[in-house]
Amino acid sequence: MALRIVFMGSPEFSVPVLSALVDAEHEIVCVYAQPPRPAGRGQKERPCPVHAYALEQGFQVRTPKTLKKNDEALVEFRELDADLGVVVAYGLILPPEVLDAPKFGCINAHASLLPRWRGAAPIQRAILAGDDASGVCIMQMDEGLDTGAVLLREYTPISADTTAAGLHDRLSALSARLIVEAVSGMAAGKLEAMVQPEDGVTYAAKLEKSEGLLAWSESAAYLERKVRALNPWPGVWFEHSGERIKVLAAEFVEKDTAGDIPGSVLDENFLISCVDGALRPTRLQRPGKKSMAVEDFLRGYEAIVGTVLGLGNDD
Repeated sequence: MALRIVFMGSPEFSVPVLSALVDAEHEIVCVYAQPPRPAGRGQKERPCPVHAYALEQGFQVRTPKTLKKNDEALVEFRELDADLGVVVAYGLILPPEVLDAPKFGCINAHASLLPRWRGAAPIQRAILAGDDASGVCIMQMDEGLDTGAVLLREYTPISADTTAAGLHDRLSALSARLIVEAVSGMAAGKLEAMVQPEDGVTYAAKLEKSEGLLAWSESAAYLERKVRALNPWPGVWFEHSGERIKVLAAEFVEKDTAGDIPGSVLDENFLISCVDGALRPTRLQRPGKKSMAVEDFLRGYEAIVGTVLGLGNDD
């Protein structure tokens, strides 16, 4: 049974979900996305990925700056006479008038195993915390922050080499498959909504640029997870001799560093002491240069054994 769907999403993560609904031959009556924003060197306004894809498909697109206390936008939304709203990383708070307008309400694909990691950055927070699994939950939306009853969920493992980029793509594809399954189940009245438990709630706070700084006073295992979790944004770096050096890949080395100064270079292969264990960057990038393997990086960098790397200033 084909449904009349309003799709609400913005980033690249959401595009495969919209595409899957199109392939399943549901009617996309309108797409809502974040407004275009300045981007690139010329700072020209650029539509977000969902907006761009929707235009390519010939869908009606709306980009209100807010839906709260916006009577005109709410009237326009109700007039769409949708069966269902599908929300995937839209980025705006939906008031009750929007949540209740479609026949079956609004459902959301969230990239975590709810109630763990409600909020803005569940993919990165799961890796940072050392979780061994992530997943996708399809939930019936309510007024809370990712608090709605769960209609479908599926797990996917997080391994020692899982990156945010890789997990992002895996969960995006999983969201696309589960959304189509959920829409079919709702249309047939075959889905049972499970209320989220009160135990195990955690919040995935929005990422801040400052989180990318490598503080050698933290454990090497955590810093290695930070490299996997915070690339490509906000990026991970250390500062030394007036330069901000980006770390794009690194490995954790189990080592007794109790007698070493955190941030000191321990060998010719750029092993760096941390408060617990050591970190070896394997791919780095200097300002204005291309990224390179650590072997190539060291040919032009005076980081000899005994050098103590900075923590955001040259101490």
